[in-house]
Amino acid sequence: MKFLPPFFTLNFFLLCLSSFLFFASFNMIIPELPAYLTSLGGEDYKGLIIALFTLTAGLSRPFSGKLADKIGRVPVMIFGAAICFVVSLLYPVITSVAGFLLLRFVHGFSTGFTPTGVSAYVADIVPFNRRGEAMGLQSLFGSMGMAAGPAFGGFIGQIWGIEPLFYASAFTAILSILVIIRLKETVNEKEKMSRKHLKLHRHEIIEKRVLKPSFVLLLTVFSFGTVLTIIPDYSEFLGIQNKGLFFAVFTLSSLGIRIIAGKTSDKYGRIPVMKVATISMTIAMMMIAFAQTKTMLLLGGVIFGCSVGMNSPTISAWTIDLSLDAFRGRALATMYIALEAGIGIGALVSGYVFANKSENFPLVFAIGGITSLLAFFYLFTLPREQKFLVPEDKNH
Repeated sequence: MKFLPPFFTLNFFLLCLSSFLFFASFNMIIPELPAYLTSLGGEDYKGLIIALFTLTAGLSRPFSGKLADKIGRVPVMIFGAAICFVVSLLYPVITSVAGFLLLRFVHGFSTGFTPTGVSAYVADIVPFNRRGEAMGLQSLFGSMGMAAGPAFGGFIGQIWGIEPLFYASAFTAILSILVIIRLKETVNEKEKMSRKHLKLHRHEIIEKRVLKPSFVLLLTVFSFGTVLTIIPDYSEFLGIQNKGLFFAVFTLSSLGIRIIAGKTSDKYGRIPVMKVATISMTIAMMMIAFAQTKTMLLLGGVIFGCSVGMNSPTISAWTIDLSLDAFRGRALATMYIALEAGIGIGALVSGYVFANKSENFPLVFAIGGITSLLAFFYLFTLPREQKFLVPEDKNH
């Protein structure tokens, strides 16, 4: 049996801890934002809360991918977290609807940069035949942050109000920077930051090698945009006081399955795991669509979380399998562009269809189920891929 280099290093642990804090930072405010925007007089713009955030994240991905490959993974990670810190401090200061929407637009730069750097860093330090497992473990910490953030944020919002919640978000973001600020860089031939790095050529925007997993991701995360936008109102409609409860339930249910799904995809391939993930998403969205009770909604959240837990590490590993080492940042940026596009479109469509009318809840979530079902059928058109590509293969 070949010796497998360990990836449970101090650097890997610090990266995971930083991911936990980063995702907790911007997710803790999400459950309270629809009500906060309404208090500012912008209830008709709820769909833009997520859509603007994801739009900026998507637009910034080609830049973050190029910068991660050229100037290093660590600066890209730090820049994204710094955006979280600054914007969270500004939310209580700028209180007009237009100002709030502008901040949501700027806030999107955070997820446009940090996750790209994190994923590329993990891919650099992990053995190629344990990618799924490593991505599962790293995303586990990110998911714990996504679970802890809304639950903790909902608690702060209920007890102390929205302003302390924004400050807590800023504090968490700065902690995520302090954890990784001395992390050893993995890009060997770093370049100094210059203007040329902000100029994109056409071939630097999208990595064609990873279009298939990116398309599958776009279809499946449409549902995620719907959930982020509509669940706070749906929770209130069904009598759930803490609007972050659903987010905590689905995120917690995704935790354990991430490592299992990652290891399974290492052994049996990415596409079989993705078939299970996409059909699970379809079932979850249909359950949520027709939920009449809190229990039914939260049960749908559990299945939704299991699907997300299978989807995330498998898609990331599949993307890295298909990418070249020299353009790993660009490949991951392409994947994240699809992620942001799917979430943003889901948020816009769901906000438009919902139109603040409770009778539209079933239709909104059913649309998300249909997009996941399309991804499921698309996977059957793809040839079964290799379990992984060895480094020698990727240089040719």
